[in-house]
Amino acid sequence: MNLPEFCIRRPVMTGLLSIAAVVAGVLAYFQMPVAAVPRVDFPVIQVSASLAGASPETMASSVALPLERQFSTIAGLDQMSSTSGQETTQITLQFVLGRNIDAAALDVQSAISRAQRQMPIEMTVPPSFRKVNPADAPVLLLTLQGGEVPLSRLNDTAALVISPALSRVPGVAQVLTYGEQQYAVRIHLDPDRAAALGMGFDDAQKAIAAANTNTPVGLLSGPRQQLTLRANDQLSNAEAFANLVVGGRNGAPIRLSDIATVEDGVANARIAAWNGRDRALILAVQRQPDANTVEVVDGVRCV
Repeated sequence: MNLPEFCIRRPVMTGLLSIAAVVAGVLAYFQMPVAAVPRVDFPVIQVSASLAGASPETMASSVALPLERQFSTIAGLDQMSSTSGQETTQITLQFVLGRNIDAAALDVQSAISRAQRQMPIEMTVPPSFRKVNPADAPVLLLTLQGGEVPLSRLNDTAALVISPALSRVPGVAQVLTYGEQQYAVRIHLDPDRAAALGMGFDDAQKAIAAANTNTPVGLLSGPRQQLTLRANDQLSNAEAFANLVVGGRNGAPIRLSDIATVEDGVANARIAAWNGRDRALILAVQRQPDANTVEVVDGVRCV
């Protein structure tokens, strides 16, 4: 008895099998993963390092070179490229397709720890890495505008609230801020006014650094309690910096406003982003190489 004859002789069973196949297909359809493109991403890790005041040549020889020597010993490394600029270095590590990116990240962290002993002692912030391909386009762009609210305040909200929340979404590698407007006090020293008062630029810099510290003072102990003393001398705006005493002459104090122009501003005034005709902050969400684009976008929208 062949299969067609068997199905004809037992129509009830044949109908039940057909219904079961349809139900199984419907259930499987809703559980199938959905992606914009097939998953063929290579595991990629980006390492970033910075050293204030360093030239591109210094970054390449003192920072990038020790890191590259340690990274070259990692198993499964397919390609390595580095770019050094003013105060920054970025190294991109691409591993073979079958390499687990989490295991590769552990190897990268170990290599950074070994290379850190060979870096300049002035480099107080260690290199960091992210599981992201810098060549990939962001999977989602978010615009942040506040009308009359200054962009520097919106930048604080984006850096302290929005970006950390989005970074916790599974599959998100990093959240970049285009047109970043980080608040800063800008001090423009006048060489003529400083020379007339006998003040050097290095003296002013040391006085500003010494007056803007947040260090522990000590403990005050008694028979029944112990108190922690704390003195926060950090200055928060341009007015406070302008009244700062940076020296003296003939018994009279020299304030920073006497030798410089002090104003509220941003750390880098040469970058900006627009939404149409209005200034804005653009948050770019980048996914990890092994993450599903559709799932990452859905997760970000649910935050």
